[in-house]
Amino acid sequence: MPHILIIDDDVELSDLLKEVLSFENCTVSTAYDGLEGLDIMDDSVDLVLLDVMMPKLNGFETLKQLREKWDAPVLMLTAKGDEIDRVLGLELGADDYLPKPFSERELLARIRAILRRTQIPKNNQHNDFVMYRDIKLYPGRLESFCNGELLDLTSTEFALLHYFLLNPGEVLTKEVLSLDVLGKRLAAFDRAVDMHVSNLRKKLPDWPNGKPRIKTLRGRGYLLVEGD
Repeated sequence: MPHILIIDDDVELSDLLKEVLSFENCTVSTAYDGLEGLDIMDDSVDLVLLDVMMPKLNGFETLKQLREKWDAPVLMLTAKGDEIDRVLGLELGADDYLPKPFSERELLARIRAILRRTQIPKNNQHNDFVMYRDIKLYPGRLESFCNGELLDLTSTEFALLHYFLLNPGEVLTKEVLSLDVLGKRLAAFDRAVDMHVSNLRKKLPDWPNGKPRIKTLRGRGYLLVEGD
């Protein structure tokens, strides 16, 4: 039973979302500003629904502080058409965004997609790993290492790296990454894939020759490459 934390100053919307998610067999906690959300946040939370515009502490500052301690996935609730908010949220470590107003169906689809890629199956052996060159991933523990050093990745960055490691040397389009990793079809002007790949590249050490491990192929997609 997933535990979802809603941080939104819109009391009416929060109560409605709590009712909807309860019908989906979710445990739901609510907070009406960022400070309250950080106070009640703990390791039991599987997903955070985080509004941008809030009193006391806005969504961006809340996300910054949340990421200092927790890696639970975050779905940002942004103003419709405000691309700056969406990009900034992704840069700060949000896993996805959903413009307001949104439909119940779209919200549930986004939540299910995020939980599918972040929750650990009970039958997953924690010692199983995926390895490519000097990168080693433990999907059962959501841990990743490069040259033996632990990588500080969000759940979405981890899922992206996992997908790249399963398809080395293959050009992966944004459409494929959006559908297979983010769990949604790529929409026009949707920069979520670009931002997540950009964040992942910053956290992966370059090859000794200074070249990044993930190459951008303009107009085609992305490619996990070997060093020289």
